Amino acid sequence: MSTLASHPAIEEPQIPESAQGPRVTPAASRTAQTPRPVPGPRPAAVPRPGRPGPVRPAPPAQRAPQATPGPVPAPAAPSVSASVPQIQLIPASAEGALDAAEEAVDLLLDTGRAPGEILVLTSGDPHPWAAHELSFGEAAYWAQHDAGDDVFYADAAQVQRAAVRPVVVFAVNGGPDDVLTGALPVALARAGALLIVCGDSQLINSVLGAGV
Repeated sequence: MSTLASHPAIEEPQIPESAQGPRVTPAASRTAQTPRPVPGPRPAAVPRPGRPGPVRPAPPAQRAPQATPGPVPAPAAPSVSASVPQIQLIPASAEGALDAAEEAVDLLLDTGRAPGEILVLTSGDPHPWAAHELSFGEAAYWAQHDAGDDVFYADAAQVQRAAVRPVVVFAVNGGPDDVLTGALPVALARAGALLIVCGDSQLINSVLGAGV
């Protein structure tokens, strides 16, 4: 029997790596691409800071109308009535004049007058308060007048010695006519704002020279 010669094993040719086709990268290792923006309306341009817009010119200032020269008005004369006191007449008999004066004083005090603003004069018999205070001497009596803290009662014959007070109440309760004639105009001068006369209206009007 003839012996078969052993043939060497046939090897498959090796394909070099460079000759192989393109490699496929796994999907997991690919980098995601940024999507392109969809075209649309553009936003309004934002003004840059530090660049002010054009300055509008300010409107021209209006000129004040010039005063036309003219005659200067004369200053108003002071009112005469401001310095003349008011006169109020309370009709009363000679016997009731003092009581009417007392009621007038009470009304003045109730309406806000201070006691030191009131002076009461009598043409006849003195007021009981004045008679009592005079018993301590005239110096102490007139010292109360000068203090001006309370209603002061005095004889109309001594009205020249009395000082001015806002309100004077004159009680025509008798006495000589010449006392009334001389004292009533002085009482009007002593009244700063108001003179109240209690007595016979006809007699009072004749002394003052006008109807009140």
